[in-house]
Amino acid sequence: MAKTYRTPAGITFDVFNYIVLGLFATAAILPFLYVIAGSFASDAELTKRAVFLIPETFTLNAYKFIFSTDTIVKSIGVSIYVTTIGTLVNLAFTVTMAYALAKRGLMGRNLVLNLVIFSMLFGGGMIPTYLVIRDLHLLDTYWALMLPGAINAFNLIIVKNFFQELPPELEEAARIDGCTEIGLLLRIVLPLSAPVLATFTLFYAVGHWNDFFSSLLYLNDPQKWPLQVLLRQIVLLSQAAAGDLNSMDPNFVKPPEQSIKMAVIVVGTVPILMVYPFLQKHFAKGVLLGSVKG
Repeated sequence: MAKTYRTPAGITFDVFNYIVLGLFATAAILPFLYVIAGSFASDAELTKRAVFLIPETFTLNAYKFIFSTDTIVKSIGVSIYVTTIGTLVNLAFTVTMAYALAKRGLMGRNLVLNLVIFSMLFGGGMIPTYLVIRDLHLLDTYWALMLPGAINAFNLIIVKNFFQELPPELEEAARIDGCTEIGLLLRIVLPLSAPVLATFTLFYAVGHWNDFFSSLLYLNDPQKWPLQVLLRQIVLLSQAAAGDLNSMDPNFVKPPEQSIKMAVIVVGTVPILMVYPFLQKHFAKGVLLGSVKG
């Protein structure tokens, strides 16, 4: 292969880009590394050292405090359940509606699309939404966390645009072979949509995992609280349901409030970060798909 000649200006530009991107990457990762280190540090070290990446005294007191009872383990299970089922609900509603709206000959298509766009600009608000959920008898159920946001209008439009960009010849060939509409969606469209589906799976999953306000509004039973609500209680009260002091070892020393907050951040962030590597190869491609054509 012929060598590509690079001008001094091009090399300088690349070096400058690497330096700038490296600084941004460092600025993004250092705070999280500090939080992880601080969650394992002692009270004296957190007071003495403003910033550090490796603790001098390694201690698990903050994590012992958080996991002092099985309440937080239950809340992690609740978060996993809500995130998994909620993401499946999101994908099912989004994909089926987007597939229908991608058909240009669908009767009333423009009206439905205008209503979808309208919902992006105007919402009913917190109180009307609460009243609807109450009247549907969804209060204190996990469905109250999943169904109100089952379809994100922006995501719907992106997926619809992606479906419209698929070659129509594939649909014609499948119909000649006797494929039904459901079979066309399941056997042809969805396998070709892996990048865009992986992208919005990640978006929906992160949204469910990080959501705590809906749980505060709709869940009255503390046993049903997901992880984010329980962690919020730990931060606000330094104990709450997961910090039952009566169940702790009498010799246990209560960790400093700052290390509790840092440990809470780690516990709430690491599980969802573990999902990203499985979707990463599709994410970069899928996040741009369907974003050009209307």
